[in-house]
Amino acid sequence: MKTALTLLLAMAGACSASWAEDIKGDAAQGAGKAAMCIGCHGIVGYQASFPEVYKVPKIAGQGSKYIASALNAYAKGDRKHPTMRSIAGSLSEQDVADLSAYYEQQGKSAAGEVAPATLAMPVPDVLKDRMAACVACHGANFSTPPDPSFPRLAGQHADYLYAALRAYETDGNPHVGRANATMRGQLLQEGDAKAKKKLNFSNAELKQVASYLSELPGELRVVPQSRFR
Repeated sequence: MKTALTLLLAMAGACSASWAEDIKGDAAQGAGKAAMCIGCHGIVGYQASFPEVYKVPKIAGQGSKYIASALNAYAKGDRKHPTMRSIAGSLSEQDVADLSAYYEQQGKSAAGEVAPATLAMPVPDVLKDRMAACVACHGANFSTPPDPSFPRLAGQHADYLYAALRAYETDGNPHVGRANATMRGQLLQEGDAKAKKKLNFSNAELKQVASYLSELPGELRVVPQSRFR
């Protein structure tokens, strides 16, 4: 009986996962669902004020699978941000798919409407070896990740990138923090429960990384929304 129940639960889980993977995003539907997003992500230079002050990330041009992954992480609390968790938690799986498709497509449709990105500065010598590991997940130019569920970083706001990197190092804060084993492994050297964690990058170095990535040419952008939308 126990074996049969376990099998049924496993089959139900597999069917659920398969159904979720089959959900197709509709960019046109996403455009009609983005009203809760454009107040922050559709204003050039808009800054969040809580829990930290930084420009909200550019999401137009970001990969749809990454956007979906990020929204699901906010909904589960793996990414801590009060506003984003509230919004993400209100979305259905279809909503997430539609919004993700919309913002991926929005970046492509606006490609001819933005000024060309500035030339990238050289990688700081002190960071070259340590940033080599970043290429494996985010691509050689930080704009073409080999796994579509990983983010494009090139051209993203420097202050947002710095805040995001710091969040992976943060523990015990109810409003700030990100639970991602890969990123924590790049930023922290975890010890035992009593040992103080060691940072692989100083704050100054993280700012250098964020500044470098922000100056790379990429597909990310902010697409201003009509006031009459």
